Amino acid sequence: MEGLTDVPAKWITSEGVRKGTDTICVEEALSISVSNGSEISFSLGVTMRTPGSDIHLVTGLLFSEGVINSYEQIIDYIINDDKIQVIVSDIDERTVSDFNRRNTSTASCGVCGKESISNLLHISGPEISEKFSINSSIISQSIEQLRSQQKLFHDTGGTHACGLFDKNGNLLFIGEDIGRHNAMDKLVGNVMSISNEIFFDSFIIFSGRLSFELVHKARRAGICILVSIGAPSSLAIDIAVEHGLTIVGFAKNNSMTVYTGRTRITNSE
Repeated sequence: MEGLTDVPAKWITSEGVRKGTDTICVEEALSISVSNGSEISFSLGVTMRTPGSDIHLVTGLLFSEGVINSYEQIIDYIINDDKIQVIVSDIDERTVSDFNRRNTSTASCGVCGKESISNLLHISGPEISEKFSINSSIISQSIEQLRSQQKLFHDTGGTHACGLFDKNGNLLFIGEDIGRHNAMDKLVGNVMSISNEIFFDSFIIFSGRLSFELVHKARRAGICILVSIGAPSSLAIDIAVEHGLTIVGFAKNNSMTVYTGRTRITNSE
């Protein structure tokens, strides 16, 4: 499977020592640049990611960063080993000025730097649904479904995942990567290649903690309910309150904590 590699290892247990090979998750650099196909070009820097679904990853990243607003703006992808150039319509000098200030990212950092953070705090997106709601039992069922579909994690124990579900708890899309933000970008880019409207009647589950970058990416897409296995950060909650999103944390073992937008989460009891 792409994104996996075997390395020599030694296991030390109470039963003794065993040598062999272990399967681990690949982490490699991907250099991303944007061009209008002629005189304008700029770099979005380098992200560390698990190879696989690179086109979806880059599409989701360009969308969350505001370089594009729709999949139709992408004309072509030019891939050369660990470099990918995206040909995008409607790129002008102002876009270049805005995004040349981006810093190099790592797998643990979706967007780094105080200027990037400031630009994202009040990001706009489609109108958020006030009517969409789900039962807490659906969330519990969906978590088990997501866990069962985390193929890279099953083999390595070293990846994050996010899953997009409909109101009945059916898994629609999944993104997996060594980086939480990359997993989200892969999912968003995949959905965008089909239809952005899928976001509006669905909710998302994250396999780890919920940081402000993930809330930003969800807000940009128009997802109104975010569920996390771990804890949300204070800034994640602040952004959710500002934009009317629902955040659910510590969702496991049929229990959860609803931090914002509590009316969207119902209980059958």
